[in-house]
Amino acid sequence: MKQIVTGSILIMSPLMLLRCDSERGPQKDVRKPNLLIAIADDISWPHMSAYGCTFVNTPGFDRVAEEGILFTNCYTPNAKSSPSRACFLTGRNSWQLEEAGNHVPFFPLKFRSFIEVLGENGYFAGYTGKSWAPGVALDAEGKHRQLTGKPFNQAKTSAPAKGMSNNDYYANFEEFFSGREKGRSFCFWYGSHEPHRRYEYGSAVKKGGKTTSDIDNVFEFWPDNDTVRNDILDYAFEIEYFDLHLQKMLSLLEREGELDNTIVIVTADNGMPFPRVKGNAYEYSNHMPLAIMWKKGIRNPGRQVTDYVSFIDFAPTLMRMAGLDSEMEGMQPVQGKSLEKIFRSRKEGMVDNTRDHVLIGHERHDVGRPDDAGYPVRGIIKDKYLYLKNFKIDRWPAGDPVTGYLNTDGSPTKSIILDMNRKGKGELLWQLNFGKREAEELYRIDDDPECLKDLSSHPGHLAMKEKLEIQLLNELKEQGDPRVSGQGDVFDRYLYAEKKTRDFYNRYMKGEISRKAAGWVDSTDFEDME
Repeated sequence: MKQIVTGSILIMSPLMLLRCDSERGPQKDVRKPNLLIAIADDISWPHMSAYGCTFVNTPGFDRVAEEGILFTNCYTPNAKSSPSRACFLTGRNSWQLEEAGNHVPFFPLKFRSFIEVLGENGYFAGYTGKSWAPGVALDAEGKHRQLTGKPFNQAKTSAPAKGMSNNDYYANFEEFFSGREKGRSFCFWYGSHEPHRRYEYGSAVKKGGKTTSDIDNVFEFWPDNDTVRNDILDYAFEIEYFDLHLQKMLSLLEREGELDNTIVIVTADNGMPFPRVKGNAYEYSNHMPLAIMWKKGIRNPGRQVTDYVSFIDFAPTLMRMAGLDSEMEGMQPVQGKSLEKIFRSRKEGMVDNTRDHVLIGHERHDVGRPDDAGYPVRGIIKDKYLYLKNFKIDRWPAGDPVTGYLNTDGSPTKSIILDMNRKGKGELLWQLNFGKREAEELYRIDDDPECLKDLSSHPGHLAMKEKLEIQLLNELKEQGDPRVSGQGDVFDRYLYAEKKTRDFYNRYMKGEISRKAAGWVDSTDFEDME
């Protein structure tokens, strides 16, 4: 917000409020807060130990939750890396971001990231690991934009398992921190590549001390066997590696006396890289872990907050905490709203009654459909329900079978489901993970978080379905979503930023490219449909 003085009316910035907080006493340090954003690559919300998960141990995340706020209803608007991170950085939903609403896009010049703005307003901004990606973001002169600041990726280490990055995230943060001018506020983006695939199969058991009996529940849309359980444990092992570097970063800030004035945000970009999760629009696809700590700005730490929070809320929150106005700084109008009210409150549970729902959806993700078509979906989560509207039900939601269901990452779990179906043993599992869908879906996610019981045709839920559909479509119209104004096919016409992936299906059918050229599938992930 702006600082406005009109007559005797004074609207104060958060920095001014910190000076005269009567309940906390006078604050000597009125510098703009530092920002540490730790964003993992592919974690679903239950899989942090602060949420009670038994097969993963995340003391770094848990510390942030214990000394700050643990959010139980945080959602990304779009469950894929590029569009999810674009929402985070711009404060806009993916259907409001033109090309950047797709995966592997060109990032439009008109959309500025809040980190770019912070860098222009005195912040020392940098990142390590995965920034906004994959895709291409160029400035007016054709140079690569630094959407998350200057890269710090020189320090390397020996990772505990194959498939993990050799980036020494902590050492690179240490280099970033030591290179800043003393007293200068900073913004650092820690973008772990973990737990993105590929995994070293069995590494969690061989190197992480885990056993398959550690898992107390396997989602019902996968088979429950040692292959799948090992796959889940390997995912957990990589989450713990992400958390290990976070722990070291927190310790460094504490030693240097900077932790108290640092807003620490820990989350992930989308759900786990398994069938029916990442790249979909179900509960475990879009529901993200989130803990935020800020010792000098969050009251009553240790709270659990149930307000619905979206990734589009981060940009306006952090801009406001830095005393900046997004529109005054040339950003496109943000759709999200600041979390300041939650920070300043002492309440647990629901703090802001207006935060009673979120919108989700997606357009085109990974390659593999004819003519580079996407799978458009929009949804709303409210009153313990998830309502989904599928706009092109003739298309394959997980990607075309001929090219390998490429919107589902290659994995032992994916391969075993496809193999079971070939052998006539897993038709229902195949349908849940790879089959086509109805035009509408409705789930009661408090009772059915796995989204197995579609209530869209149930007489007792028709009124709720109609209510949610009306609200969804009205809000999308207000937000200028091309999909609901009859212009949605524009998303299919945007080019993939990587030339090798453009027109993948058609080039494969002509024999110009092999299926394995996609690079992230396994040999057993293909189904010839002759």
